[in-house]
Amino acid sequence: MTAEINKWEASPNGIKFKKWKESSEGIKVLDNAAKIKNQIKNSTDIEAVVTSLYLPLGAQLGFGVMVRINREDYILSFGLENSNEFQQLKSLKVNDKITIKGRSVMYAPKYSYPIVAGDYVQRDNKIIYKRIPSQGGC
Repeated sequence: MTAEINKWEASPNGIKFKKWKESSEGIKVLDNAAKIKNQIKNSTDIEAVVTSLYLPLGAQLGFGVMVRINREDYILSFGLENSNEFQQLKSLKVNDKITIKGRSVMYAPKYSYPIVAGDYVQRDNKIIYKRIPSQGGC
């Protein structure tokens, strides 16, 4: 596995990713991801405010919104929309205060914000979204 990682790091994409991680934009994204990493890992409630109902231009993350957590901006992504599972999320408005839980926090050079994979959203003490775990699998 280490050999595969080393091979990727030496590839053009790996070199580009390493340069991004060392850039001021990359450092900011990584720092912001680290700020909420433990809350995500421990499935702790995270207070957030909706800042935009749209993801950044060109985003290919499926359905999501932009949120602010502790004065920092994040993408809150829920994935591809296969049914009406996101119907209640579409009632969100800018400046809504929500409580979220996520299953992971990710980042990529394409995005100027960390990406939180949303599992749960609560507004006004009412659950408006709870991810349905995949059936089958390991």
